Amino acid sequence: MTTAVKPRIATVSLAGCFGCHMSLLDIDERLLDLVEIVDFDRSPIDDIKTFTHRCAIGLVEGGCANDENVHVLEEFRENCDILVSIGECARTGGIPALRNSIPLAECLDEAYRSGPTVYNPTGTLPTDEELPLLLNRVVPCHEVVRIDYHVMGCPPSAETLWQVLTALLSNEKVQLPYELIKYD
Repeated sequence: MTTAVKPRIATVSLAGCFGCHMSLLDIDERLLDLVEIVDFDRSPIDDIKTFTHRCAIGLVEGGCANDENVHVLEEFRENCDILVSIGECARTGGIPALRNSIPLAECLDEAYRSGPTVYNPTGTLPTDEELPLLLNRVVPCHEVVRIDYHVMGCPPSAETLWQVLTALLSNEKVQLPYELIKYD
């Protein structure tokens, strides 16, 4: 007797605060129900850092602020059948995109040379080759790759994420009740 192969889910946090992953963890005991029907692949939830298999669903939080974010997002699009941007940073750039109205050179100067708490007598900027190259502006995920679904919220509630995941895993249309998408 063979056991059925469970669909795989991958998750990642790009330029954001990890709040959407916290909402995913906030589905509480339903996490146990979820791991009964899916396997997590590349995700901070299981600490797998590279794709091991094709994934049915990829959940992406955060926008793209550097070249590494772009690379990871492109990798998610390539390895996930359905790609879902979750939260406002993924959908719009969110709080990290507040730097978009200031030239990148000015942001770097404030952060590393002239900010009120900066001590950098040589005035040098970080040049370590391990550091990803910053983009001129923070961009939402859909400006980099095709996104199949967008889930709003900062962060979206645990219930919203549960409803989206269970609908997608059941091959049902994602229909969120008004209570889950209104923000007062």
